[in-house]
Amino acid sequence: MKPRVRQVIVVEGRYDKNALLQVVDAVIVETGGFSVFHDREKLAYLRRLAAARGVILMTDPDGAGFVIRNHLKGVLPPEQILQAYVPDVYGKERRKRKGGKEGKLGVEGMPPAVLLEALRRCGATWEGEEAPAAPLRLTKADLLEKGLIGPDSAARRQALCRKLSLPERMTPNALLQALNTLLTEEEWAAL
Repeated sequence: MKPRVRQVIVVEGRYDKNALLQVVDAVIVETGGFSVFHDREKLAYLRRLAAARGVILMTDPDGAGFVIRNHLKGVLPPEQILQAYVPDVYGKERRKRKGGKEGKLGVEGMPPAVLLEALRRCGATWEGEEAPAAPLRLTKADLLEKGLIGPDSAARRQALCRKLSLPERMTPNALLQALNTLLTEEEWAAL
């Protein structure tokens, strides 16, 4: 029996949805790619879902995925959003003749264990399990102290993203949000 996720999962397209439905029992909504930018009805629907159950954004780790994720972060209340990130894995989905522009696998190309781990790490709540522990409350000052923002910090940020299986193109703000979601205080102290 597949685990049931309480939040609504938002993905880019139908193949992403199909991949997730093989792994979890959840309400999964497709953005239709960039069409979500101009679809007022879909945005209103996503706002209602976010208010009722919360949403998990799970987009591809490429430039287009981050554009869609950032747009949705701007139109949905931040307290109702969880961010699930799949790692940068280079390759090509089986159904495609050639890989994407950046050569990375999307949500649809990830193994089931990676999708489950991404959902667990983002703080998804599962029916029949306790709610996740309270997230960290890191600030940009904490990132500055560790050398993850500021002069000559891009390489350190990318190395940390690789270590944590996060997309390397994350902005400092996205990384801060991911760290607050994914790490415990002990894990942060050990970095």
